[in-house]
Order: sequence, then C-alpha cells, then structure tokens
Amino acid sequence: MRSRILLRIRRAGAVLVAALRRTRGERSRPVLRVRKSGAVLVAALIALVGTAPLAGSSWALSPLFLIPIAALVWSWRAGTDVYPEELRVRALFGGTRVPFARITEFAPDRHGRVSALLDNGNIIRLTGVTRENLPTVLEASDHLVTAGRPDTTDQ
Repeated sequence: MRSRILLRIRRAGAVLVAALRRTRGERSRPVLRVRKSGAVLVAALIALVGTAPLAGSSWALSPLFLIPIAALVWSWRAGTDVYPEELRVRALFGGTRVPFARITEFAPDRHGRVSALLDNGNIIRLTGVTRENLPTVLEASDHLVTAGRPDTTDQ
C-alpha cells in the first residue's frame, strides 16, 4: 500500500517536472528504465578482454575488436524507457517513441518477451520488457490497463 502511494507521488512529481522542463526546453527523465540483464554487459566485457590477444597480434585482426565493442554498447543502451506519456524503445542505433494513446495491446510471446501492438497494426518489441516485469512497466506508466479474457459464454 505504502509503495503504491509513493509510486503515485513519484509519478505526479515526474509529470510536473516533465512539464516544467518542456517549458524550459530541457529533456525529461523517464519514470522507469527497463534494460536487459547485467549479465549481458558482463559477457560483452569478457568478450572484449578475450578478443585482445587475438586482435592485438596483427593489425589485420584488429577489426575483431568491433564485435565485442558493439555488443557492449548495445547492452548498455538497448532497452525501454517509460515516460508518463510515452514509451521510448532504444536500440544500438536510434530508437522509437510510442505514445500510450497509440498502443492497443501488450502481448508476451512464447519466450516471455513483450511486444506492443499499435493502432495501425504495427508491432514493436519492447526491449528488456518481459512477462515478469510488465506489471511494473504498466504501473509506472499510470495508464488504465484491463486484462483481456477470452469470452467463454458461447461455449
């Protein structure tokens, strides 16, 4: 109960601060950041260290450093940022801003990864959002979500 009250106060403060920053031309901070597991970042660091002897042996092999560096940057940057009025899905290069008004449905796949179905029929995979942390994302966004249940009255 107390955590819900604190979360609502935090969200209200975030909306107010975001409005003030927009009027001053500053960027707002997300209410919640969802990223991949930290194990991916550690694996990229290990791969970078493991590549050093091979790539350092010859100038021709030095481009091999680009692979673990790209994995490192991707694991640091990729994810979904939850703002009061939108989701921002970030990737290695670029990102997508999705207003909550355009999202019609959140759907997990068989691997537990969550995608958002938009009002125009497009599907966007929400990087880092899983079936387990979807309720946290929805609670942080402060948007009304109803659980879809199949209609079984005709059976």
